[in-house]
Amino acid sequence: MNDPVERWKRDPVAFVEDILRNPETRQAFQLYPQQITFLHEALTLTANGRLPYAELVFSGPKKSGKTALAAMITLYVVLCLGGPYAEAYCIANDFEQAQSRVFQAIVRIIKASALKGSARITANKIEFESTGAIITAISSDYASAAGANPTITVFDELWGYPSERSQRLWDEMVPVPTRKVSIRLTVTYAGFEGESMLLESLYKRGLQGEQIAPDLYRSDSMLMFWTNSCPAPWQTEAWREQMRQQLRSNAFLRLIENRWVTSESTFVLMEWWDACVDVDLSPELADPRLQVWVGVDASVKRDSTAIVVCSFDQTEKKVRLVWHRTFQPSPEDPLDFEATIERTLLELRRRFYLKEIRYDPYQLVAVAQRLTGQGLPMLEFPQSVPNLTEASSNLYEIIKGKNLVAYPDDDLRLSISRCVALETSRGWRIAKEKASHKIDVVVALAQAALGAVQQGQVASLTAEDRSFLARAAAVLGCSGSGRTRV
Repeated sequence: MNDPVERWKRDPVAFVEDILRNPETRQAFQLYPQQITFLHEALTLTANGRLPYAELVFSGPKKSGKTALAAMITLYVVLCLGGPYAEAYCIANDFEQAQSRVFQAIVRIIKASALKGSARITANKIEFESTGAIITAISSDYASAAGANPTITVFDELWGYPSERSQRLWDEMVPVPTRKVSIRLTVTYAGFEGESMLLESLYKRGLQGEQIAPDLYRSDSMLMFWTNSCPAPWQTEAWREQMRQQLRSNAFLRLIENRWVTSESTFVLMEWWDACVDVDLSPELADPRLQVWVGVDASVKRDSTAIVVCSFDQTEKKVRLVWHRTFQPSPEDPLDFEATIERTLLELRRRFYLKEIRYDPYQLVAVAQRLTGQGLPMLEFPQSVPNLTEASSNLYEIIKGKNLVAYPDDDLRLSISRCVALETSRGWRIAKEKASHKIDVVVALAQAALGAVQQGQVASLTAEDRSFLARAAAVLGCSGSGRTRV
């Protein structure tokens, strides 16, 4: 028992406390009780020198130390239990995440601990020369995982593996019978009902086991810790309340309470929207000195087409809804883009100082080319997941924070009430509750508001701008309403 390696083989917590160091503090990790219980139950060898469970799941709220724990377990299994030429694989739903989460945590722990100098580290591989053990980061490509002989495989955030490709990768990385120690570890928080099928089946399987401690379940081949509380001492009630204020309700339930949710939730509470409405405001008719950002969401036959104009109030640091219009086409009477969108945008140039017009090129390529030729500031804004997530998140934040000022409009309010937040593994976006609902005006508002926030806060009038505005005001004989200045 004087041999430390033999002691560590019998006590994984001792290895963590003796060898590993927290990269942020350079001190020993302070494990909380649930982590200690999980480590002892999951990694204590049986009489035949094997581990009691081939499948391990540790699931808790965001910021409960899941990634660090996965890194500790990986290092322990590879260095203490795996023997010569142990193989570990860190897997995530894309290669960048595979490198930046568990694998990067392992790298940082090695550099901060007594293991420094014992490993050769490259961009996606760690090799311990004394044993030939290797830790590799791979992306969610099942073909690249073929032929692996894992001692331990770590799946990070399994809720984000919705595809058949993900299922094949999961199947490829099963524990193998050719190694005495071969396990699969999943660290994650909850997913979406009916969509995160891989994790949902694992979760249901775990609950069928015997509960041996609070939130800890075991069966013949699986150990699962799944908690809806915040177990880490740094997850204070004040932090939880802060998260409650900052996150959408479904996001709070999933990320902070680790509960399963549907992918759709209310976009914003209507009392938030009503708090942004100034009953004394009305749409701006014209002010050629007012810098505005425009969003266009177009449809030829079915959905409505919407044009929304926003400004940014430098004094109040708020986005203001300046003007909007919707057009409703039909299969029998499709929208004439030239007669409606082009004419409206050209008219807006006469009435305001257009800084940017954001549009989805899917429907408006020809329109944009013609308008660009006439000097309008057209900006392609494809409705990709990253763009929609950014615009939706921005609109959510400015409505929730009362940083949007809007005039009363019943149709716009109805569209807001019919919006839901649709969340996927790639991001979230505004969506409609029913196919028949029209929310195009909200999508256009999100585009215009994003432009106003991104550029309006730093927008300043150059000498060229002032000269242009002076000429425009003189030609139009319009001095503006005087209610809004940028």
